[in-house]
Amino acid sequence: MSRAAESAFSPEAEPTACFSVNAEADPGIMPRVLEVFAKRGLVPSFWTSRVSAERDLTIDIQMRGMESELADYVARTLRQIAGVEVVLTSEKRARLTGS
Repeated sequence: MSRAAESAFSPEAEPTACFSVNAEADPGIMPRVLEVFAKRGLVPSFWTSRVSAERDLTIDIQMRGMESELADYVARTLRQIAGVEVVLTSEKRARLTGS
């Protein structure tokens, strides 16, 4: 990453934890995934889901302000849900404006 690109991000910016959950297309999967957040009093800042032509369910979730330790714990919990095949995680930080 260039110095200009590095300086465009704030190390103090609020982190956003990103989760991509791939599972079998079962109607019970979505409420079980949401329950992992709800049990901790969390409302995802972004949620989208889709079913592929192969009948696989993909759920993309973003949780603004979630620290990496909690995000790791949530990912481990999501991986234990019956029917969930893969949980991918990443973190993003807000870009500074106006510099």
